[in-house]
Order: sequence, then structure tokens, then C-alpha cells
Amino acid sequence: MNESTGKLFDEDAYLTEFTAGVLSCETFGDGYRVVLDRTAFFPEAGGQTSDRGALVCDGTEAQVRDVQIDEESGRILHLTDKALPEGGTATGRIDWTHRFDNMQQHSGEHIFSGLLCGKYSCDNVGFHLSDQTVTMDYNRACTAQEIAAIEQEVNEVIWKNLPIEISFPTGAELEKLTYRSKKELSGRIRIVTIPGVDVCACCAPHVRHTGEIGLLKVLSVQNYKGGIRVTIACGKRAFDHLSGQSDTLSGMAKELSTAPEEVPGQLARLRRELTDCRRRMAVYCESVLLNRLRTEPAISFRDERAAVLFDAEADAQAARRAVNARLEEQDGLVLVFLGDDETGYQYLIGVGGDHADARIPAKLLGEKLGGRGGGSREMTQGRVDAARELILETLKHVD
Repeated sequence: MNESTGKLFDEDAYLTEFTAGVLSCETFGDGYRVVLDRTAFFPEAGGQTSDRGALVCDGTEAQVRDVQIDEESGRILHLTDKALPEGGTATGRIDWTHRFDNMQQHSGEHIFSGLLCGKYSCDNVGFHLSDQTVTMDYNRACTAQEIAAIEQEVNEVIWKNLPIEISFPTGAELEKLTYRSKKELSGRIRIVTIPGVDVCACCAPHVRHTGEIGLLKVLSVQNYKGGIRVTIACGKRAFDHLSGQSDTLSGMAKELSTAPEEVPGQLARLRRELTDCRRRMAVYCESVLLNRLRTEPAISFRDERAAVLFDAEADAQAARRAVNARLEEQDGLVLVFLGDDETGYQYLIGVGGDHADARIPAKLLGEKLGGRGGGSREMTQGRVDAARELILETLKHVD
């Protein structure tokens, strides 16, 4: 049990079915942990999630949920949903669709990192490959133009269909070899070489030729810990992403009754029209609110006439401008409530001249109705969750 598991994936990344002896099977969580004498299942390692598939032994088919490696013993642990008989011979079947997808992503990452790190003398300090995303972290900031140029170079390497070579150099050979590695390594080191592009220590399965990657697309670049984090998609993932974007663009073009290439121009035109429409609507809304403040009946607040307005649709900026305009016309107390009885009201209270302090009615709304807000003597704003009639009654009847 102290012998390490034979790694068939090191010898042939394209091996999808194999046989192996079942050395042990023990209960683990809600499933089982199976150790084989050899395996083609790649365990989670180097930032990449594990293979998945099935193990069949004596008529029992167990799904392989996860694969981990015991670093101390070198044994590879297959986490399954069913128990397998110890001492039996199991047939392993790799989920090839999942495996090949990971191979495309990881091989594409090697090309990208090799070119970027080689050109800008930086390091790849992080890598994560899951079923949804592929991210790489670099300790150097790069411009959008630099990333776009690297992306173009990567795809040119892919289309050249260069071989991807796997080797296990001796200690003496390693001393003469310059290669990338995110951490210090010891023991038998596996080197992945793309001639003229990248030499990197890596334990994961890779495609045989760069052409099998198909395509690499940069999805996003963000600043991260003094450098950048780049998200990419390769192969079918890149195809699916670009297909989705193409469908979205076609749908937008159809809605706009234009050609896809004309969508950006049409959107810019619509944005200008929308900005102009909002400006004119704001002017109109302010005018309507101001006219209502002039004409609607006022209430008495502490022996002083107060203009009160309730509106369900106006925005706060238009209301503020209307309040200021009204106070320029006539000193006094102005209260505007925006909203409705169901959702509550946002309020704006302003005063002009030597009249009441705007904080006084705001304080009353807080004490009597649980309102929240603040401001100065001239202008306060806040929110109160109460019905319109209750607000009016509270303001009219001051203790």
C-alpha cells in the first residue's frame, strides 16, 4: 500500500479505457475511496480539476466523482459513489469530452503564458482551470493592446499545428534546461515543450499538436495584486462563447432593423437620442412639479403655510430643482414626497427666507412614523414608510 499509483496519463493522454487492480476500497464521506495499482485518471493538481468517468469491477459500475493524490505516498485516490471489491480487476473509462476540453484549455494556456512571459519578462504566478473558467495570473501589468497582440500570436501558433512534446529529463539535463515553473520542484520532473514557444514543467495531460486547441479567445483582463488576471477560453469553449456573442449581436441587429456591423453606430445614435429625451423629460417633469407646487392646496404646519406634493413617478433630481425654483419664487416651507403607500416615500424638504427649519418636519416624521433622513436647515431629505394620509395627518397635527 505504500507504493505510488502508476500514472498511465503520463504515458498517453489519449488513453480512455484501461484495466487495473483494486488495491483498496474504503468508506469516505458519502461514498468510497478506491486505490488502484495504476490509473489513467488525472487527479486534481497544478490548478486543474480532476478527470471524471467510471470504474467497473465484477458487474458493479461506480461513477468517479473526483480524483485526488496523496502527496506523501504518491497514491491516487478515486472518490466513487459505489464500493468495488478489493483484489478485483477494474476497467476504467475516462470521460473523454471532459478530458479533451481540459487538454485544450491547458495547452492553450501554455502557449499564452509562454509568449507573454517570454516577451515581457514576467512570471505566471497563478493558474486555475475548472469546468467554467480558465484564469492565469501574471506579476506584470499589460495594456489591452499588448494582450491583443499576444492573443493573435497564440492563435498563429495554434494554426501552425506545432507538436507538443512530453519528456522526463535527467537531473543533468534539467540543469542545462531553461523552463517555466510556478514552484520549486524535486524528483522526476515532467517537461512540456512547444518548440520555439514554451518550455514548462507540468503534470497535466496535453494535446499532441497545437492545432487540436482550435482557437484561443481572451474573455477578460483585470488588475490583480499588482499584475493582471487573464480569463481565456479555448477550443469548444471559445467556439461556444463566440457563437453566443454572434447570436446576441444578430438578435440586436434584428431588433434594430440593421446589419450586425451597423449595431455599434445604431446604439450610439440611440444613446444620444435617449440622453436628449431624458434631458427634455427632466425639464418637463420639473415644470409640472413646479406648477403643482404653485397650485395645489397648502397645509398648515406650526402656524405656517407649507406646500406639500406627493408624486409616484418623478425622480429626486427633478424634485430638488422644482423645490429650489419654488423657493426662489416665494419664501416658505416646501415638502415633496416621491413614491406610493405600498413602497413608501422618499422625501425632500426645503425652506426659504426666515421660515421654519427643514429639520423640524423631518424630525417629526422620524419620531412619529419611523422616518430616516438628515440635512441642513435649508434642505433635508430622507425616507418614510407610511401611508399618504397618515403623513399628512402627522404634519397637520403637531403636539
